[in-house]
Amino acid sequence: MIIDLTRFKIPSRVVAPAVAAMLSVTGAVTVTSAEATAALATTAAAAGVENEGADCAVTGLPDAGSLPTDSRLPDPFRKLNGTRISTTSEWRCRREEIKKLAEKFVYGEKPVKPATVTGTVSSSGITVNVSHNGRSSSFSAGVSLPSGSGPFPAVVVLGGFGADTAAIRAAGAAVITYDPYAVGREGTPRNNKQGAFYSVYGSSSSTGLLMAWAWGVSRIIDVIEQSNGGVLRADATGVTGCSRFGKGAFVVGAFDQRIALTMPIESGSAGVPIFRGIPGEGAQSLSSAYGEQPWLGDAFGSFTGSPARLPVDTHQMVAMVAPRGLFIMDNPHIANLGPRSASVAALGGAEVYKALGAGGNITYWSDIQDGSHCANRSEWRTPLQQNIQKFLLKTGSAPGAMRISSRASGNLAEWRDWQTPALGDSGDSTPPSTPGTPAASGVTATGATLTWAVSTDQGGSGLAGYDVHREQGDTDPRLGQSTTNSITLTGLAANTRYQVYVRARDGAGNLSGDSQPVTFTTTAGGGDDTSPPTAPAGLAASGTTSTGTTLSWTASTDDTGVSGYDILRAPGASGGTFTQAGTSATTSFADTGLTPSTTYRYQVRARDAAGNTSPVSNTAEVTTRPGTSTGACTAVPTVQTQWSTGYVIQPLTVTNTGTSAITGWTVTFTLPAGHTMTGSWNGTATVSGQTVTVRNVGHNGALAPGASTGGVGFQVSRPNGDTALPSGYACA
Repeated sequence: MIIDLTRFKIPSRVVAPAVAAMLSVTGAVTVTSAEATAALATTAAAAGVENEGADCAVTGLPDAGSLPTDSRLPDPFRKLNGTRISTTSEWRCRREEIKKLAEKFVYGEKPVKPATVTGTVSSSGITVNVSHNGRSSSFSAGVSLPSGSGPFPAVVVLGGFGADTAAIRAAGAAVITYDPYAVGREGTPRNNKQGAFYSVYGSSSSTGLLMAWAWGVSRIIDVIEQSNGGVLRADATGVTGCSRFGKGAFVVGAFDQRIALTMPIESGSAGVPIFRGIPGEGAQSLSSAYGEQPWLGDAFGSFTGSPARLPVDTHQMVAMVAPRGLFIMDNPHIANLGPRSASVAALGGAEVYKALGAGGNITYWSDIQDGSHCANRSEWRTPLQQNIQKFLLKTGSAPGAMRISSRASGNLAEWRDWQTPALGDSGDSTPPSTPGTPAASGVTATGATLTWAVSTDQGGSGLAGYDVHREQGDTDPRLGQSTTNSITLTGLAANTRYQVYVRARDGAGNLSGDSQPVTFTTTAGGGDDTSPPTAPAGLAASGTTSTGTTLSWTASTDDTGVSGYDILRAPGASGGTFTQAGTSATTSFADTGLTPSTTYRYQVRARDAAGNTSPVSNTAEVTTRPGTSTGACTAVPTVQTQWSTGYVIQPLTVTNTGTSAITGWTVTFTLPAGHTMTGSWNGTATVSGQTVTVRNVGHNGALAPGASTGGVGFQVSRPNGDTALPSGYACA
């Protein structure tokens, strides 16, 4: 039970804002604040719930057709009813308004937690299984622990491409390697999106990939919360990513308040840079970012040529992270990334941080020397570790800073016609009375209903609702919120003991004392069934083609009956992690969308109705056949951006110029002498000398006559001043 007052998470009870001072230093603009230079009274903790404003009533959302054109950034402090917030306690529901606007016009909706989320956490990996409205999906993530003894805080690294993982582990945090493409694939049309998110919510969902990726990270945190903190801490999670994965990391942190530290890197258009500033800076155009991949929600398509009509902009997404830790890393050497517009977003969002008394919790750092895209930089190592220490380990108090390069320094004054208010408190500092002891009823394998005697407001701001917590070591995660004196909890783990208490919350953010706890144990899901099925046997593959194979096995047995099978797949003949590729209600499964000329390993496990899982079967290994091309194809490169020591080719457009469909393609080209491939995406690249071979991946090999795939790209480093580019592109 929470007893120590220092562990209370009361974002509305923060110190008064201080005036920022701006001073110029060599090669950079540094912005600090009085409260940042002083010892911080508090360090903003991650919330115990995904969205603290879920109970706020949001009305008055505008329609797209009625939006006025305004070249200035929207006022983050102005509510939808036209009034401005005046107290810190009002920010919670104002943030919810911004969230709803961003979902409606920019990213698409992020659904609430699904009905059932289960999984496992180990020292090497995390599995996630989701079921909702009769649909299910699964995915997994890798875990790499630092030295020492846990449980550890952790940083989720999108696509394995973010902040320096060695520095993260050296600071004492684990690294969670998350593959966003398993949740929302690139290279798919908007009307046929693929991945674990879209398996649950439909391939025609209007939600874009960035929000789907954010949903996936939220489900990982759900599983960590359920794991009882044996390996990873549920209250100390960070997120990072670079380039497209920087866009994703930014959205992850903005839309899940359990993220304690958000660290996007060089996110570019559709990331941190303000939408209104991109056209004038020469960054990747909004139409290009919208069309390159379905990163943004479908509704954003009507704003690519008129961002001034948007009722939100990214400075408000920066503000959505407040008062939690935010460390934005940017590159002023590549105009295509929109660094000037990103600095404006950071400065605009920092005004909310300052108004909430948390100006020391945000850092923007573009004062760097190396212009290579997504490089590990010495300038960032110290602030990276300081942020981890401050927000994840709670062992540091280094203040944030605005280290804006003079190469790409934005001026917030040019973009706003509003001023930052001095937010006070509501005058109510008296907490509500303590709720009565909850009583549990209707306990099932995945849920329970709790009721309790009501609290009364004693300070005049009104009773706002109740928070329901599980006693769990030092973290006590919040299981839900209610505006009445009852709640039905869902998504609980089967056959698990829960000790739960309730706290009341008033309109000023004051929290009552903890109620007495109630203890209950969820059922096993099938009466008293705790016995797993036997392992499937005789797993074998047949009918293997260039993009698929059919698996079959001998049925498992179980004392209450087998309800289905999980099919696990790992890349290569050895190494690699087995992740769930699908499920089957029978003893066979057809796996499709594989890459030609590639080796895979398979295992199968059985499940019963109580959720017990069997040991895995034997391993079956297959190698897909080479891809076939029954027509001609072309490969046309586009230089997305280049700088003195490197460049990005995006897209490398592959087009089927023949009269028959193709199921695979291979592109070859030659790098100039001294040039080195540093990364690629949406294609499997191999390098021999200066010859590069790029083969399709599973989702973009099949092309109808005349069809193209435009998601392929790569990055190359080159000697300083060398302006040569690859040549000799050939497609077969």
